[in-house]
Amino acid sequence: MKLLIAVALGGAFGSVARHLVAERITQVYGAQFPWGILTVNVVGSFVMGLLVEAMALRLVLSPEWRAFLTVGILGGFTTFSSFSLDVAALIERGEFGPAAVYVAASVLLSVGALFAGLWVLRAAWG
Repeated sequence: MKLLIAVALGGAFGSVARHLVAERITQVYGAQFPWGILTVNVVGSFVMGLLVEAMALRLVLSPEWRAFLTVGILGGFTTFSSFSLDVAALIERGEFGPAAVYVAASVLLSVGALFAGLWVLRAAWG
């Protein structure tokens, strides 16, 4: 139960941070391109890399703190950080084919699913 609370609290912080950062970046650079979300995806992935390596090398944290920081805060800030970690794990294991399939499938299927959702509701409510 403590683990779920840690994830939930971290997710709340991360989601609010994502909104604030993306909104500010969009105000500065405009809305013609999703610079705000691109920024949180890249920053979140970089911080995920820092955290995971720090925890692997010398930062000793309880499972609750690990979940709070990675799944919670960074997962709320950007789910792209978790995706990036999965890709990195496949690549570091030398599983280049599965990594490529995972990247392509995640991007194409997720974007496709979004369009499918748009289509379904537009057809139903249209």
